[in-house]
Amino acid sequence: MLTPSTIVKPLAAVAGALALAATLTACGGSSAASDEKVVTVYSADGLKGEAGDGWYDKVFADFEKETGIKVEYVEGGSGEMVQRALREKSNTQADVIVTLPPFIQQAGSKGLLQAYTPKGADQVAGGDKASDGTWTSVVNNYFGFVHNKKELPAAPRTWEELLDAKYKNRLQYSTPGVAGDGTAVLIKAMHDFGGREPALAYLKKLQANNVGPSSSTSKLAPKTDKGELLVANGDVQMNFAQSKSMPNLGIWFPAREGGKPTTFALPYAAGLVNKAPHADNGRRLLDFMLAEKAQREVSAVGGGFPSRKDVKPTDANAIRLARLMEGVEVFEPDWADIDENLSAYVDAWKSATGS
Repeated sequence: MLTPSTIVKPLAAVAGALALAATLTACGGSSAASDEKVVTVYSADGLKGEAGDGWYDKVFADFEKETGIKVEYVEGGSGEMVQRALREKSNTQADVIVTLPPFIQQAGSKGLLQAYTPKGADQVAGGDKASDGTWTSVVNNYFGFVHNKKELPAAPRTWEELLDAKYKNRLQYSTPGVAGDGTAVLIKAMHDFGGREPALAYLKKLQANNVGPSSSTSKLAPKTDKGELLVANGDVQMNFAQSKSMPNLGIWFPAREGGKPTTFALPYAAGLVNKAPHADNGRRLLDFMLAEKAQREVSAVGGGFPSRKDVKPTDANAIRLARLMEGVEVFEPDWADIDENLSAYVDAWKSATGS
């Protein structure tokens, strides 16, 4: 879900405005910068369609039409976006950041976010928003894996099956600590195997079949669809959306041998950046993304799950997504622990796998 290098995708006719904004901010900011009709979004990928048909594409176009505010969109890995915002802390460029756990918690703990409760946030479940009001889920999502349905008609059922020699150099997962979905592999393994040490022992064995590191989860799905890979990690929303143009892509959830398939929520969580140069525009965009109309389009357009509890879409995608989740046990990670110990967990993974 996360690209190997930052991709800047400006909407039309904003380059001049952004150059002016950067100049004004570098000089300490000014009211002229805050009055610009632009808002800059730093986001993990997955919500913008490759063919311009994703949820972001629709929401950003509707937002510009309604408000006259253009969206400048910068895309990268979850961790990459937080690190970029950190580097720019003394010269803030982003207004809104959208990223996956545990990186949204990391952004909050590093002082990158300011409190703002968007309209409609009262309908978002407590676990899907920060208690201090610094971030709110705008699209719900779940961790998962993909398989090539043509070469592997029946998805693997267990983690243990992935150790089979037939997966050697045909399996890949994105890098924990860099990619949100890659970090999710480590989190799910720790849950399913009952702790860090047994999870790392398993991942050490799995490394014999792993192609190698990848900072981009989104690039693994095309490789799986083409048959270069048999199995890769991903997330439900992104992979469901990709499957529109990738007919061989199937979504599945690993289980421990003798256990049930499990997953956990990986919402796209959005927050207003501290010292945002266009903070008012950022607030308006957050309100817009949580408005009922945009939330109803999450499944129909984006292939995801609405964040608002009171929005219950009945479109064909929503029905298919509900069926996909049947029989899958959803657990809730200890995000406070993961935020506090993420570096130690990632270092231990690197040591165990030699990555």
